[in-house]
Amino acid sequence: MTALSLSACSAPAGGQDTGRIKVAMLQPPRSGLSPFSDDAFKLSRWSTAETLVNLDARGDARPALATAWTRTSERTWEFTVRDGVTFHDGSRLTAQVAAGALTRATRATPKPRILDGVELTARAEGGKVVVTTREPDPLVPHRLSSPQLAILAERAYGPDGKVDPVGTGSGPFKLVKVNGTTTATLDRHDGYWGTKAKAPGIDVSFVPDGAARAAAIRSGEAHIAEAVPVSQAALLAKETISEVPMPRTNTLYLNTAKGPFKSPGLRAAVRASIDAGQLVRGVYEGRADVASGLLGPALPWAAEGRKSLGERTAPASAKGVAITLATYSDRAELPEVASVLQQQLQGAGFAVELVVREYAHIEEDALAGKFDAFILSRATVLDSGDPVAYMQADFTCDGSFNLARLCDEDVDRAVREAAAADAGPARHAATLEAEAAILRTDAAIPMLHERVIQGDATTVLDSAKDPRERVLITVETRLK
Repeated sequence: MTALSLSACSAPAGGQDTGRIKVAMLQPPRSGLSPFSDDAFKLSRWSTAETLVNLDARGDARPALATAWTRTSERTWEFTVRDGVTFHDGSRLTAQVAAGALTRATRATPKPRILDGVELTARAEGGKVVVTTREPDPLVPHRLSSPQLAILAERAYGPDGKVDPVGTGSGPFKLVKVNGTTTATLDRHDGYWGTKAKAPGIDVSFVPDGAARAAAIRSGEAHIAEAVPVSQAALLAKETISEVPMPRTNTLYLNTAKGPFKSPGLRAAVRASIDAGQLVRGVYEGRADVASGLLGPALPWAAEGRKSLGERTAPASAKGVAITLATYSDRAELPEVASVLQQQLQGAGFAVELVVREYAHIEEDALAGKFDAFILSRATVLDSGDPVAYMQADFTCDGSFNLARLCDEDVDRAVREAAAADAGPARHAATLEAEAAILRTDAAIPMLHERVIQGDATTVLDSAKDPRERVLITVETRLK
């Protein structure tokens, strides 16, 4: 698809296009815009589907379709449903409708990712939704902020399990038309319960090619372009580029179960040999941040409260130590990162064999521990807006994504304590203790934190710059 195809949706079927916002998005719908899939994030970014809870910039839970909530027992929460909300089809939001939407999500196949490993039930009691979990879960409000648990009108949910978001959301923009994997059209919903949107509508084109998205900004075919590649950013006028820290860290995982990196001293030698600044300046053209921990600037509280690591393990001699370093080609920068890292490690004395494949062809071997070192671009904050799930998966003995094959009692204990902590400052502090425990092992060496690059025409005002990529067009977004 070229940038020129954006003109196909420059005006809605009903008439005038003045002030409508044209958006070039990275990925086309994969599941018919079902909120139970990753397509839910599109509905959220267009402000058409809403959840009971929102997350603020710090990742704390805030009211949305629920005005308040209370934890009434270890396993039970009550959410008060907002009065006066009308869906785009004219039906009303009630506790029964909200509970029904959550129940359908728990029964979906496949289950929404936010509910992996979580057993949850929802029922209506008066004007409240009562949510009960099998195990105590201090993050229930955060889970309900996931776009995959959006609340749609009852008619959105078909008997076959399919969900149709067209005309069934509650947000400031009404989804009126979807043209397969090509375009989508949204009009302002003047009956919105909150502040009326300033733009009359949104016209979306799905443009997987990064060069075409950047070209659409240069040509004026798009007002906003998602995920502009680093290689294209330099071709755009400076005033049309925004860089937003992402909760995504480029990390080197070292195999602690077998091979050279069973040795803490050799892991420390790797840590000492890496020049992350060279990677940021060279590979990312300065459009990334050197890592100071697993959690980056997208989580402001992480930098504010980061724990001291104390005295570190001294590096051992790496002279003549043979290792295999692997990564995948799906993310354009990673093969180049691997090449630069190979040179740095060789400079420290390691003999480095480099392996690069498509992710689908390398993940199985990586999880099986067939490489000594693996470079991964990893999201550190998953759907709940909380990094503990990432730490559980990647660094605990039973972790489902433990590329480092780490099994450390101190790490497991620290992660358990973080998982049990209440949301807010106590959980932040416990999470940073877990981060420090992981970093002390040198099983994972964070190198840099990535940024998402967004293109905005100079005529655009107040588009959202969201590191979690949940919000893009808000009620304030408009054209000059």
